[in-house]
Amino acid sequence: MGKIVFLLFAFITSSYCKSVPVIDMAIVQVPEDIPVGGFAFQIIAYDADNDPLQYYIQGSNAIYFDVNKQNGEVKIKNQLDRETNELFPVEIAVNDGVYPTNVTKNVYIAVQDANDNAPIFLNIPYNREVPENAPLGTTIFTATAIDIDLGLASTVTYKIVQVVPNDGYELFSISETDGHVVLKGPLNFTEKSPFYQIRVNATDGGGQLNGTNVYKSTGVTAFITIKDVPDMDPQFLNLPNMVTIMENSPVDKFVFTVKARDPDTGINDPIRYSIEPTNPPNLFKIIENNGNITVQTEFDREALLEIVGSDVVELKIKASETNPNANGVVASTVQTLQITIGDVNDNGPNFYECDGNKCINKNSFIGNVDEHSSVGVAVADLKIRVKDPDQGENSKFDLLLDGPDKDAFSVTPTTGVGDSSVQVTIKDPNLVDFEKKRTMSVEIIAKDAFVNITSIASVTININDMNDNIPEFEKESYIFSVDEHCKNGTIVDTITATDADELDNGNITYQLVPNSILTRFDVFPNNGTIYVKNGELLDREGTSSYTATLQAIDSVGKRGTTVLEINLNDINDQKPVMNRDIYDTFVQEDKTLELVIQARDGDEPETPNSKIQYHIEDSLFSTNFTIGLYDGVLESKGLLDREAIESKLNGVIELKVIAIDMGKPPQNSSAKVLITVGDENDNSPVYEHSTYTFKVKENEPGILVGSVLAQDFDQTDFNNRIFFTIENSFGNFIILSEVYNKGYRGNLTVDPVFLLDYESNMKTYSLKVVASDLGEKTAVTTVEVVVEDVNDTPPVFPSGFTLDVKENTSLPGPLGTIKGSDVDTEHLLEYMLVSAECNCRGIKEPCPEEWFSVELNGDVVGSTSGAIDYEKCDKAILTAKVVDVKTEKGQNSTQGVVTINIEDINDNAPEFVVIQDFYVVLLERVEKDSSVGKVYAQDRDTGENRKINFKVTKLEFVSSEGTFPQDMFLYTDSKVQEDSNGTFFVDIRSQKQMNTDQRGKFMVEIEASNPDGLSTTSVVELLTIDLSYKVSLRFRSPVSEVNENLPQIRQVLTLATRATVNIFNVESETTTQRAEEVTVLEAYFVFANGSALDYNDVNRILNSDEVYTEYGAILTNFGFTGISSTTEDTKEVKTEVFIMIGLIAALAIILVATTTSLVCIRRNYKRKLKASKAMNTAAAVVIENQKSGPVVPGTNKYTREGANPVLNMNIDTATDLGFDEDRSSADRDSINSLDYNIDMDMTEKDTMPMMIIEEEEEEGIGSPYIEPLGAALAQRERKRGDSPTLTFENPSMNTTDL
Repeated sequence: MGKIVFLLFAFITSSYCKSVPVIDMAIVQVPEDIPVGGFAFQIIAYDADNDPLQYYIQGSNAIYFDVNKQNGEVKIKNQLDRETNELFPVEIAVNDGVYPTNVTKNVYIAVQDANDNAPIFLNIPYNREVPENAPLGTTIFTATAIDIDLGLASTVTYKIVQVVPNDGYELFSISETDGHVVLKGPLNFTEKSPFYQIRVNATDGGGQLNGTNVYKSTGVTAFITIKDVPDMDPQFLNLPNMVTIMENSPVDKFVFTVKARDPDTGINDPIRYSIEPTNPPNLFKIIENNGNITVQTEFDREALLEIVGSDVVELKIKASETNPNANGVVASTVQTLQITIGDVNDNGPNFYECDGNKCINKNSFIGNVDEHSSVGVAVADLKIRVKDPDQGENSKFDLLLDGPDKDAFSVTPTTGVGDSSVQVTIKDPNLVDFEKKRTMSVEIIAKDAFVNITSIASVTININDMNDNIPEFEKESYIFSVDEHCKNGTIVDTITATDADELDNGNITYQLVPNSILTRFDVFPNNGTIYVKNGELLDREGTSSYTATLQAIDSVGKRGTTVLEINLNDINDQKPVMNRDIYDTFVQEDKTLELVIQARDGDEPETPNSKIQYHIEDSLFSTNFTIGLYDGVLESKGLLDREAIESKLNGVIELKVIAIDMGKPPQNSSAKVLITVGDENDNSPVYEHSTYTFKVKENEPGILVGSVLAQDFDQTDFNNRIFFTIENSFGNFIILSEVYNKGYRGNLTVDPVFLLDYESNMKTYSLKVVASDLGEKTAVTTVEVVVEDVNDTPPVFPSGFTLDVKENTSLPGPLGTIKGSDVDTEHLLEYMLVSAECNCRGIKEPCPEEWFSVELNGDVVGSTSGAIDYEKCDKAILTAKVVDVKTEKGQNSTQGVVTINIEDINDNAPEFVVIQDFYVVLLERVEKDSSVGKVYAQDRDTGENRKINFKVTKLEFVSSEGTFPQDMFLYTDSKVQEDSNGTFFVDIRSQKQMNTDQRGKFMVEIEASNPDGLSTTSVVELLTIDLSYKVSLRFRSPVSEVNENLPQIRQVLTLATRATVNIFNVESETTTQRAEEVTVLEAYFVFANGSALDYNDVNRILNSDEVYTEYGAILTNFGFTGISSTTEDTKEVKTEVFIMIGLIAALAIILVATTTSLVCIRRNYKRKLKASKAMNTAAAVVIENQKSGPVVPGTNKYTREGANPVLNMNIDTATDLGFDEDRSSADRDSINSLDYNIDMDMTEKDTMPMMIIEEEEEEGIGSPYIEPLGAALAQRERKRGDSPTLTFENPSMNTTDL
């Protein structure tokens, strides 16, 4: 009856239904680094009625997102983390405001990785102890780090970033990829650090984070302790060192104690001491155990000096360890102890004669000195040294002088130390006189300063004679005369001097001073004769008298002097001298000249030698002038004309005037007279040609067109300077003047800011060029300029050049020809390909192969191999350029684009898409034209070429008995559908009902073909199964939540049962709003061989200990409560029957509803009364020996007989609450006494499933109505104190039924 009412309601309301919204998305990729509030994705949904939609996100994972209800834009609410949850579902809901409930769909969020995690080190700390002699290459430790990001961000590289102390950088290295820290330098516990801190950084491979490529790194510090080993030589603590011991010290006298240690920490081997062989030997000895050094033999310092040349003895002290070291040898070390032998004053001073370093002991010496030498002058040839072999103060001595001549001399120094040179010096020069005493003698006494030890040496001194007189002349001055310019060697006179010294007789020489006189006069040095050395320099007019000093020099250079005066006699040797060498004067053109020429004569005045006459030397212009004989006045004979003078003379007339004296022989000289004739501007410019014609290339700014020449016969720059101007330049030309050859040149050029264009109308220009001088005298000429064409315009590439080509086509000829253009008169165009790009799957990238090329003639040529494939790329964009190879100037090429559209042809057969391996067919539900499966296919072609038709070409049935061909009762829909991914699919339908006894699978061969007949076949497997294998799984969760978790539920069930889980239906079983929603999931568990699991098999598997242990908790988290098997009436009632029954029963609805209400009211009243009694009784009942036992989920079966299905307790008649009173037979048949939905005629076998649930304690705020039985059970459990309270629930009812 309920079905009839429902169908009637559906029929009445169906006429008012509209299309529901559709959510068109399944999975969304969202980067995990999108910040909170950032855009995550867009909900894609549509409504066929174009109703405005509102968008929602539901479910447990909705906490991550905020959705804009109006436009479906989803933003991040809580930060995503791929490492925590990489793939999770959210329930997308949309509502069009018409349909009463939301349309929902589970959409999976695939969280994309971002580089948000730094590497993490494993197995830390990396502290190690390493022996100091560890070999190079030893691996100290291995740093291992992981990064939980993906891709490059998960790769880790290692680097040592710090070593403490710093010198440790040279000792350790790390492998960048595997983290091995290796010893690369030698360790040393003593000389280097005993501890090292190594800081290692692990850095990932980098990745995107918040739009930036970042690298994450983590550091770890390893502490390395160096372990000491016995590998160090002993170490002296007080060597090298120096000590002193006095000579003649007694044997065994203590000298020094050496100390050494073993630097190896913790070993400290005892040290033994010894003395290495020494020169001289056996002077000292050492005690082996304590290092004490003492005197072994008495010694004398001075004797030691004779042997070794030094008073210092170097002892080589050896320190050796007692035991062998790590290398098996006895370690030792040697250091030096310098022992200085102290001096005792036991020697006196002695005299020596030394030549360099060679000295001979001697007590007599011979020297010499010049008479009357100055005080302090030392006696020569004395090599006296005094030595005292003692040391320091002991070697100090005093020196004094004695003997017959001690007053004339002194000794220096007067005191000395050790070794000193001794000199005898002049004390009184007057006592040292050769004429009085030629030999003198003294004694030198050397006395020790502290002890009475004395030595004496005698010194003989020979006195040297000296020259002490000067030469003398008879008179103090002499006067002589000689002719000027006389011959060289002319004798002036002879003068001699005398010297009182006998040694100077015949040894006097003569010399003239100053040196300047020697250029004119000199003296013979042996006889004193004075003569003329250079008569040409004797010029009375320059110098009439000379003064000189004559010196007489003896053998030792002593000089006597006298003064000489030499006068010169005059001769006619002077030429007249012009006042000026050049007379330069200016006379304006058309004027006369008057100029005074003067000369002077340096000979003696008022004599013929100095009287002067003037003459003009014959020349080109000499006839035009006269000059006064005695006064020298130069005059022109008429007016001067500038143009009569050759232009090369630049207007200058040159004359030569001669001045001659009256002496014998006569002397003369001359002067140049330069007469510059000033120019008057009395001439106009004259052109070389009356007209000019020039040719010039276009587009050359500032280029020289040509030059015009003009001349002005005036001879000065001011008057003959010419300027050029253009009267009609059209603004295109300029002209500049410059000096050229005999005249001026006007250089005609194109204006730099203007370009001549051959392509314009002006190809010839006629110019009037004016030549003007500064006096405004002019001349005019005509210049014709002809413009010549230049290849200077770049070629033009045709725009919008587009070609079409079919894919997979061999192209023997060109696709088309690029035709560029060029406005230049002479051009030659060539074409070339610059680059090629293809539009491949919506992305511009280089073409897969060289599909297209461009020939020099512009032909666009395609590949002849037929490799052009539309499915790879649908368009080619060629960048080509046209080049004018004859370009003379400027850009010679222009680039352009050739677009080639690749047209698709039907060259791909359909390809089947396998969505699932097989389909399950419920034989009982297969009616005529019902769907039994689907088939999917795609075609890589486009447009009409990609459309696919399906048909069944073969049908076989496979069972355990074999394979049997079948009639073609299966067919495909004529209407092929297409999804959003471009996949075509159809339903496989049956033309009839199937035989319900068939067990196996149908092998359906499907052919997929496109319009051109390209086809592919595939086989679809249909596994047959009946309703008895349907298993219902119940979940205490809403339908939306079950749908959201459906993939995970399917996966868990598949892993648990090892079967393919086919889910046919998910629907809610709850009929009231206040009851907790229960969802039923109907599924079949099928194997690939056609077999399936029924209710008992699934129940057994899920309740097995192994499966329950592994998967029970997971299913419970999804709300799973139990399973059941449901047998349905497979016979369907046609729609027409529903309509008829609905119309007939419409009048009976009110009667049925009223009757039912009365019955329910009566039953509910009785049950509430029973529940009230149960609450009071249950509160007092205590079950002392209650035994627990497992329940079978989803059934009314319990492990203990007689158990109450509600309380899971044994039924005790002593505690019977009287529920059997007035019960109907139907109540006795079912232990589900509270289920008022169960048909009253159900048999005992028709039980409803039960589930253990954990009952939550109700809060104080909620519904004001409390169900009596629930209150009774809750009160009883609270008194027992059990937590949590376990009760049983019938999933098809609730306690509101009471």
